[in-house]
Amino acid sequence: MTLSHPSLALQGSPSGLPHSSGFPSAASQRVYRLVDQGGNPHPVLDDHYDSLDAAWGEAVRWWQEQASAGETMAIGLEVSTSAGCWRTLRHPGS
Repeated sequence: MTLSHPSLALQGSPSGLPHSSGFPSAASQRVYRLVDQGGNPHPVLDDHYDSLDAAWGEAVRWWQEQASAGETMAIGLEVSTSAGCWRTLRHPGS
């Protein structure tokens, strides 16, 4: 996902984003996490989120506090699978 200042244009704009330490069990609810440009858990927003909206909201709040005018920041979104893996929903910058 690409966030750009000042309009906060969200390409494909899903409403939320996700975490990485520990992995939810297959029987648990799906969780979301945010990833960086390299597809790794985001260095600051490394957390598990219960919903797409919760994850994306956290990303937007953090970005608004950090970004300079005109700066673009790529953040990707992944969801946990029942097989215990992560599936990419949005590649960073797309």
